[in-house]
Order: sequence, then structure tokens, then C-alpha cells
Amino acid sequence: MSAVRSLPLADIDTDDSASAPTPAVAPAASLLRFITCGSVDDGKSTLIGRLLYDTKSVFDDQLEALERDSRKFGTTGETLDFALLVDGLSAEREQGITIDVAYRYFSTARRAFIIADTPGHEQYTRNMATGASQADLAVILVDARKGILPQTRRHSFITSMVGIRSVIVAVNKMDLVDFDEATFRRIEADYRALLPAFDFVDISFIPLSAKNGDNIIAPSANTPWYQGPTLLERLETVEAERLAEGDAFRLPVQYVNRPNLDFRGFCGQITSGGVRPGERVLALPSGREATVDTVYGANGPVERASAGEAVTLTLDREIDISRGDVLVRPGDRIAARSEFSAQILSLTDRPLVSGTRLVARLGTAQSPAAIRRLEAAVDIHTFQTRPANALSMNEIGKVVIGLDKALVATLYSESRDLGSFILIDPLTNETVALGIVTALPTEHAAMASPGTTGSQAARTSWWSDKVTIYRAVAAVLIGIAALLLGLPLWAAIVLGVVDFLIRPLLRHVMAPEIRPEKPVDPSDVGDGAGI
Repeated sequence: MSAVRSLPLADIDTDDSASAPTPAVAPAASLLRFITCGSVDDGKSTLIGRLLYDTKSVFDDQLEALERDSRKFGTTGETLDFALLVDGLSAEREQGITIDVAYRYFSTARRAFIIADTPGHEQYTRNMATGASQADLAVILVDARKGILPQTRRHSFITSMVGIRSVIVAVNKMDLVDFDEATFRRIEADYRALLPAFDFVDISFIPLSAKNGDNIIAPSANTPWYQGPTLLERLETVEAERLAEGDAFRLPVQYVNRPNLDFRGFCGQITSGGVRPGERVLALPSGREATVDTVYGANGPVERASAGEAVTLTLDREIDISRGDVLVRPGDRIAARSEFSAQILSLTDRPLVSGTRLVARLGTAQSPAAIRRLEAAVDIHTFQTRPANALSMNEIGKVVIGLDKALVATLYSESRDLGSFILIDPLTNETVALGIVTALPTEHAAMASPGTTGSQAARTSWWSDKVTIYRAVAAVLIGIAALLLGLPLWAAIVLGVVDFLIRPLLRHVMAPEIRPEKPVDPSDVGDGAGI
């Protein structure tokens, strides 16, 4: 008998004190976004439904509807089927699985929560990845009868891939194994063996029964061998590790607001840092600078706006800025990239191969793109990389993405917004993959970036690693050729050294087209220089 009994339908108490949501409101600073994930039928929806019910976050009319739906669609006999509080699509209720991501909101006296219930079925892995991309913590469910399954491994890998560092492994359906401690310890040991492949820094294990409520909000008498916190206690007290976005101001422009001739505002959500009127900003990729004139928030001008706020900026001068551009501080090392290395999750039945033409959407910008190289695929059973010629649905691979138009990008570890992207089929408009930027080619990017100074470009041309190797080889060949032509040794050495030193200059003189062009400011026009 469980400590928290599943309620028969006939015994439902509809008293306001039992079913009305708790009026407690937690401060906004304590908001926690988390997901439930794991393999199909591990009890994710049931867990969320039970959590909402036990925290008195279900209204009377919702409870009455749950009673009716449990009789019609329920799979738990004469007791309430709490999964129906979350699974609202008719197909979900008919099949008893989660298909779409369902978001639910509730709060306690200590914290506010946004829950994303994600599907466990392999066919809907894309929806799981979507929910995980904005979460701070993951509750990974494991069926006590089945243990660690391939989809458990896949969801764990995706959770780590998108930057979630805090995890709760909930070993569910303990009532079906008679709350056996050995079963729980075995699953815990099996999962800990997987941890070296992930980047988790905070992990805890909780035995529970979502259906009966064991260890959800109150300790269960059925698990005297477990002395840790309940699920709700852990959620209320955890300080979720987040990706460090940094203090650098970055604003991807989403929309140019032009209501009349006297106003031009650049709208978007600040991804990191903050901005005040009077501060200098740099527009990328054009490389033009301006001073912030006014910062508009939701209710008018503000003295300062910070990360996470949606704002509109006006500037002191007219420069060409459009959707997809990024406003940063002068001197920010972020730059427009035409190529980067990435880790992608394939979401389509069509295999992805090297050379596939797609459209990449990164931040608020997009560009025609191609998979230039498929370097490896990740074996979901061992988490080791292996050579691959194609990526099938739900496979994770390491690739090099080439862009027809350079987009402002950075590593995902530095920014979720400017380090993540999706790949779209240009013919069907289907999202075929999602990915994160894992490495940037710093050499040519520094040369191509409009914000790069002349001295930086010169240092890159003369002393970057690859350029130096090529020049050294060419100088040696010149020296050998001089010896073969009969020149003395000292003259051959001098000729090789001179070639080594002046070759970058000769390249720029003889092939000026490879130098980055200075961006044109549309506001700098002379008489008759119209369109």
C-alpha cells in the first residue's frame, strides 16, 4: 500500500480547499523551467499530472473534466488517470502517448515553475529537443521494470547537448517492483556509468511512483531505505546550473519599426549584457557604429535594459540595419561566419549527406547553406563517434556547415541564441535538423569580419599558422630553385627569406579581390548617388 493513495473516481473530493490552486505566488527570480523526458511509457505525463494535483494546482472544473476523461480514456482502472491533465490531443488520448510538447504552469510558496512535458516516442524526438532547448533542468524518467533504454540514452545525450547541466533521474513505477531497493540501486549504478559522456554537474536520483504519489511531495513509507528529498523538495531547492551567457551586450534585430518618417527603431530581445542611452553600439555584419539615442521598454523609454528584455533602440545616426543583424559593443570579438563546425540532430526520414543544400536559420537571420562535411556520427549506445556517410532520423552527427551569406554566430557554450540553429529543406520548408555551434574557424573569420581592424587583419595575413607554413614551404622551394640555377648558397638563403617576408604583400597586391571590402554606409551618399 502506497503512502499516498490513488483516488477512486467515486471518492473525488471537490471541496474548494482540496482542488483549488494554491494562491501562493513565488517571486519571478525563483522561476524554474524544467522538462520531463525519457522513453515512451515511462510515466512522464502521469508524473506532471500528479504533481499538479498534489500541489493543489487543479481547478474544480479541470478535476471534473479529469473524472469524465478518466472514465472514457483512462488506463488506470477505477482511479484518476493524471496523464490526461497534460495529454490534450485526441491522438494522444487514443494512443496513450505524448506527441506534442505540453507546457504547464504552477507555483508553490517557494518557487514558480514552467514544466514542459516532452514525448518519449522516437518519432517525436524533435519535440523533445525543442522543449529541452529552453529548460534549466531535466527530470529524466526511468521505468523501474525496464531500466535504461536506448531512448533514455538519446534523451540524456540531447539534454547534455543543449546545455542542461542539472538533472533529476526519477526511477518511476517503483510500486510495480514492490519498492525494491536493489532495483533502484542497480538503475542508479547503470545511469552513473553513462555520466562520463555527459556534461552534467548536478545530478540526483529519486525513487517514486507517479501514479500513487510516492515521494512526489511527501516522503513515502514504502521507501524507508531512501532518505533523500522528495521530487517537489528537490525542485524547490535546486540551483540549476545554466550556460554562462556573459556580460557582452548582444541584440539580434528581429524587426525594424518605422511607423513614420521621424522614427526608426530596431526591435529585438537582448540575449546578454545590457544597454543604456548614450552607449556606443556596433552593427554586425556591416561594422558601422552609432550611439544609442533612446531605449524603449514595454511601457516607454527606460534608463537601462538587460538580458531577456524585449526592447526597441533608436540611434543617433542613420545606418543600414535589418532583420538578422546583431547589435554589439565595439570591440566585441563575435563576428559573421561563413563556416563553422556543429553537432546536429537529424529530424527527417531523408538521410542527410555531405553536400545537402538547406537553409540555415540562426538567431533572427537565415542563409542558404550546405553540409560541407559529415565528419562522424554518435553511437547512441556507446556515445563514441564513428565514421558515417549519412545521418538517419534521430541520429546525432558532427558536421561542418557552409553558409552562402555570413551570419553572426558564436559557440553554443557562450550563447544559446547565437550558437544554435535549425536546418530547413528549401523545397518543403520542413525542419530537417537542429544543431549547436561547437567550433569556429578563427583564421579566415578574422579576415572576413567587417569589424576587424587593419592591424588584426595584417597579423592574420602574416602570422596565422597555416599561412606561415605555406610561406615557409614556398621560401624553401624558392631557395632550392635558386641553387639549381647556379646562385651561391648565401644568395639562395637571402632570396628565400625575402620571399617569406614579402609574399603576403605580393598576394594582396596581385589579388586584391580576396581582401574584405569596406562596407558601404547607405547614409554616406553624394549628390546624384541614388539608386
